[in-house]
Amino acid sequence: MTSPILTVSNLTTSFRVEGQWKSVVRNLSFDIKPKETLAVVGESGSGKSVTALSIMRLTPPQSSRIEGSVKLNGKELLTLPDAEMRHIRGNEIAMIFQEPMTSLNPVLTIGFQIAEALILHRGLSRSEAEAETVRLLEKVRIPAAKSRFHEYPHRFSGGMRQRVMIAMALACKPKLLIADEPTTALDVTIQAQTLELIKTLQDEEGMSVLFITHDMGVVAEIADRTVVMYNGDEVETGATEDIFASPKKPYTKALISAVPKLGSMIGKGRPMRFPVVDRNTGESDVPTETPDTVKAAERPVLEVAGLTTRFEIRGGLLSSVKGRVHAVENVSFSLKAGETLALVGESGCGKSTTGRSVMRLIEPLEGSVLLDGVDVLKLNQHDLREQRKRMQMIFQDPFASLNPRMNVGTAIAEPLLINNLASRSEARDKVADLLKRVGLLPDMANRFPHEFSGGQRQRICIARALAVEPRLIVADEAVSALDVSVKAQVVNLMLDLQARMGLGYLFISHDMAVVERVSHRVAVMYLGEIVEIGPREAIFQNPQHPYTKRLLAAVPIADPARRLQKRPVSNDEIKSPVRAPDYVPPVRQYREVSPGHAVMIWGEEWEKKDPAAIAA
Repeated sequence: MTSPILTVSNLTTSFRVEGQWKSVVRNLSFDIKPKETLAVVGESGSGKSVTALSIMRLTPPQSSRIEGSVKLNGKELLTLPDAEMRHIRGNEIAMIFQEPMTSLNPVLTIGFQIAEALILHRGLSRSEAEAETVRLLEKVRIPAAKSRFHEYPHRFSGGMRQRVMIAMALACKPKLLIADEPTTALDVTIQAQTLELIKTLQDEEGMSVLFITHDMGVVAEIADRTVVMYNGDEVETGATEDIFASPKKPYTKALISAVPKLGSMIGKGRPMRFPVVDRNTGESDVPTETPDTVKAAERPVLEVAGLTTRFEIRGGLLSSVKGRVHAVENVSFSLKAGETLALVGESGCGKSTTGRSVMRLIEPLEGSVLLDGVDVLKLNQHDLREQRKRMQMIFQDPFASLNPRMNVGTAIAEPLLINNLASRSEARDKVADLLKRVGLLPDMANRFPHEFSGGQRQRICIARALAVEPRLIVADEAVSALDVSVKAQVVNLMLDLQARMGLGYLFISHDMAVVERVSHRVAVMYLGEIVEIGPREAIFQNPQHPYTKRLLAAVPIADPARRLQKRPVSNDEIKSPVRAPDYVPPVRQYREVSPGHAVMIWGEEWEKKDPAAIAA
């Protein structure tokens, strides 16, 4: 029997808080065998990332205490001198963090940063390190690796930056790779590429992987064995197949049930709430279809026609235009009251710019945006402010969109007071009602944003958006950064509010499984244009455009039996939307596949470029 690469026994990590030691990981034990992938899964605050930092001894020494045992090939790491531990970091254990941009130095080229690790740890000369760096960049499938050696991190997409981090981690051929939420913030296609890349490199290099995530769909895709954590404790451990087939603990059942499954909406006419599992009993409610609040005869609450938004690129302050970013190009759609239209696509496709252009947070170049028949783009500032009461926006990062110095009661009341919709005493009562409506307690109004979890902060942002009783809500990636169970709660809340208030949602997302659950209709965007639009069932059951097929093929499926199957994943980056100043966009033609289902007619370049999409 082969001995484990890593053995963790009774790991307990504590932090000093106000003079007291508070344990955040308690008596955790597991081991990782050669070439094995172990997933540590749980929600934010469960102790997953602290476990990884404790293994690497990266917690702050003045305010943290690590107890227990961590052995790498039989060598105890917790008692090693700092100099020896520095040698092990990078050489024998490497780590990839969740946000690659904060892990890379923005003022150094990516080639220099990878070469530096090779010079420091493997003693290579500068020229040898540069040659090895190019080989590593090619290994992680970065196109034109040699020409991109001298580029800075900001010139790479999120997925390509994550590949650079993987190349850096592999530089010294580590025995163990710790991947801490490496795919959480990535688009579904980039996530699929990253997971396939880690699996391929694991086979080639023969290394073990400790994979930290909150997404059970990703766990099913990559892990041999799984450790489930909750509030610092190990809840359940076992082979991934066994945990998915027969989870023993209520919390594990709750995590698995909250994973949106592609195809679960076949035969369902309207959006459905996620099932809610009690963490203490494991009992699950049976979700029902939401009531139909779409009034077919009514005029659409939102009508967008020919919307075009471009950004000029200049060489300097007074220089001429060198090019333009064609962020949104001739986009048209409508949205009825009580209906959800999902706008989907990868980062850079123009989804968020479309949402901001509709709200006139960005000034479009041309087109019309009719809100209840009024063209928002033609209003002066005073009339626009009046019209904005009828349309509100929920942003992706709730912490960034709340004032940290303002308690949440004041933040929710602010739009009421600014728009003279309530007196101060009336606003206080309305805030209490709104907090109850989004599942929070009225006495939470006196707390500040940092005192809430991510899911609670997003609920506060929803309460603030509802304060002025809008007709339309633009939800820009409103649930993409949330834990899987919190995501389910927030989506359920949005569906309940829609059913009660007849809200129209423009739901911007890259998460196809969530989109299938919540939407009535779906519009797929690529390079600023809608390439396919139609009823949810038509898009998911009969996708026509190769790009739509590619998005759907990339969704992780929560079935461990499929883990060893190779999936056709395209390694192409999304093309650049930057065009020359004199560029004239071609006139696009659409064909109607079925009532309400239209697809852009595409050329042969899609088939040549993306066989994976066609195969899917």
